Amino acid sequence: MSDLSGFPILQRWPAERPDQIQLYSLPTPNGVKISIMLEETELPYEPHLIDIGKNETWVPEYLSLNPNGKIPAILDPNGPGGKPLALFESGAILVYLAEKVGAFLPADPAERYQTLQWVFFQAAAIGPMFGQLGFFHKFAGRDYEDKRPLQRYVAESKRLLGVLEGRLADRDWIMGDDYTIADIATLGWVRNLVGFYEAGDLIDYDGLKHVPRWLEAGLARPAVQRGLEIPRRT
Repeated sequence: MSDLSGFPILQRWPAERPDQIQLYSLPTPNGVKISIMLEETELPYEPHLIDIGKNETWVPEYLSLNPNGKIPAILDPNGPGGKPLALFESGAILVYLAEKVGAFLPADPAERYQTLQWVFFQAAAIGPMFGQLGFFHKFAGRDYEDKRPLQRYVAESKRLLGVLEGRLADRDWIMGDDYTIADIATLGWVRNLVGFYEAGDLIDYDGLKHVPRWLEAGLARPAVQRGLEIPRRT
């Protein structure tokens, strides 16, 4: 078993099962990407709740793993070459886990890159824009007298959903017949937009046909249902 003693994060969040992947996360749209992926792959892992409400991502132990101070992050004691590997950024973790098990990322080079482009589309566009819409619609942004920021993020979120709607028009999943990390990366954000953010009416979600069908199919997967609740909030 790999020696994890050199990782300060274990001083604050000790590993009861140090031979397993250590997940540091919270069930947010970004966090659940990795808990869903771990459930889908059936890799053994130990989840640790990182409470962003208590600023736990900014303590020295967490920053030693992710200097950007965001969730999720993982520590795999059995990384490449049998050595421990620490990773942050959900997109990078998804690719790593997919390649570790040889699933949810096509082996064909062209399809692999096409899958990655949709993962990056989520990370670069859907996540940031949906998150800003949530802030200005549901949280402190509601009190801003200037409504132009909200209008901007509503318009851009609608546009991005239109891109996704077009992609899914003749496909079950983002990459076609096969469910991939592109779907895993995106499901939680669309769910959050119409659920937790309560922005369905703003972005005319009911006017869409293919995105709701895709979301329903994704949320019906048992691994997704489990992953959405991990790590459990206390």
